[in-house]
Amino acid sequence: MATATVGGISDVPGNQNSAEIDDLARFSVDEYNKKENALLQFEKVINAKQQVVAGTVYYLTIEVTDGGKKKIYEAKIWVKPWLNFKEVQEFKLVGDVPGQSST
Repeated sequence: MATATVGGISDVPGNQNSAEIDDLARFSVDEYNKKENALLQFEKVINAKQQVVAGTVYYLTIEVTDGGKKKIYEAKIWVKPWLNFKEVQEFKLVGDVPGQSST
């Protein structure tokens, strides 16, 4: 019988993955920009979770700049490293970064 955590969503462990997570976040922003003809600029990853399936699904909360305003997006990225496979499954606007002045 599998444990309850297999296939469950968990926080991405440690800072050793920060370069990999940043790369995935940049990839998701780039893919969105290509698909939507947008000009979002990656700023930083706010939160990262993962789910181990056939590969790993990452759930990232990302801060971007869109036309001078900072916004928060959520990305869902499926990765199968042994197949050199990366796919953005979802990329959606959550809202503006709190505390911005409306200029």
